[in-house]
Amino acid sequence: MLSKYRILVLDDHEFSCARICAILADAGFVHVRAAQTAEQALELMHAEHYDIVIMDIRMPDMDGVQFIRRLALENLTPMLAISSSCSRRIMNSVSLMAKEIGLFVLDAFSKPFDPSYAQTIISKLRHRVATQTSSPALRFGQPLVFDKAAIETALSARKIQAWFQPKMALRTGEIVGAEALARWDHPEHGFMLPGSFLAAIHHCKLERQLLQRMLEDALTAHRQWRDIGYTIPVSVNLPVPLLENPDLPDELEQTARQWEVPPGNINFELLEDETTAAPAHYYMGASRLRLKGFGLSQDDFGKGYSSMYNLISMPFTELKIDRAFVTGATVDAARGTALTSAVQLGKQLGLTVTAEGVETLADLEFLRRIGCDCAQGFLISSALKSSDFALLLNNDQRRQLFPPEAAQL
Repeated sequence: MLSKYRILVLDDHEFSCARICAILADAGFVHVRAAQTAEQALELMHAEHYDIVIMDIRMPDMDGVQFIRRLALENLTPMLAISSSCSRRIMNSVSLMAKEIGLFVLDAFSKPFDPSYAQTIISKLRHRVATQTSSPALRFGQPLVFDKAAIETALSARKIQAWFQPKMALRTGEIVGAEALARWDHPEHGFMLPGSFLAAIHHCKLERQLLQRMLEDALTAHRQWRDIGYTIPVSVNLPVPLLENPDLPDELEQTARQWEVPPGNINFELLEDETTAAPAHYYMGASRLRLKGFGLSQDDFGKGYSSMYNLISMPFTELKIDRAFVTGATVDAARGTALTSAVQLGKQLGLTVTAEGVETLADLEFLRRIGCDCAQGFLISSALKSSDFALLLNNDQRRQLFPPEAAQL
């Protein structure tokens, strides 16, 4: 696997370049080259393709921020890993800047570069391979365009359907829920993840049809699991603008009744950074969903700008903390403090608190220590077909993925 990756190390210190190259070679990478200036790195990247750039930020002549901007301007799209003596907050800020302009950031590491960092990079690469879409265009951040008829056909033919990611209770290690996530099996572009087609669905104003597809799939899966002895609540993402339709709560309740599933076993997740042109309808719709017995989650908490006000104003039953606060919380003191505060806030408000994006045992153990209720993420399980989810329930002893003893490792 590692032999296919071409890596460029960018650092103005010759010793640092040599150290990083040696560590990468020991880890199994074959094609590694070094550059000591940003201009030299750009010249090399125009001469031949590099999959990964491991870069410093503080450099003479052209610093790391300017280098990343040049990558974007010159249509160069390597994956990035930052290795710097700058503060963690500066590295986080630079990482966010790179992500915003469309680059994939593997991680950010404090100098000196350590052999464990190479293993982290390998783990992130494996995760990326396991979760990325099969379409080459989409792997490089180029969303495809789909017309309305193609999306409608895919929805009606169930080519767009729900897969289910397990939610684990941190106290017991048991699977206590599932989140329905859209997947599109496209005849030309292969298996596509939501980031590849949600923009097209929004453009074609087909969010309501997607919600119906996801809800019906969730209800069907819930009944299948119930038939084999497991009552697993299912969460479905609900675009906030749809709450402008005052009849939506009644329509969703009617669908649940048709499938003979109590509303209490369905949870609707509202994205924290989505807005509506009709706030009164937003509050009315959310309140009526709760009155009908549906659960209501504040999703991606901390990612947008109105988190706190929404949290204290809406009848939420669950707080889902965005992965941006979870990843790296064990090594970034500021992030760890923010994550701890978010968990404590949710608990004090009487909400179930779920952390998203859990990818390492260190993350899992940290969340247990600070009292988080539940977790989702690649460490626990990726999204599964409903039939594979059922196998997971049947095969896993007491449905335990990570027993409490794991916290002591």
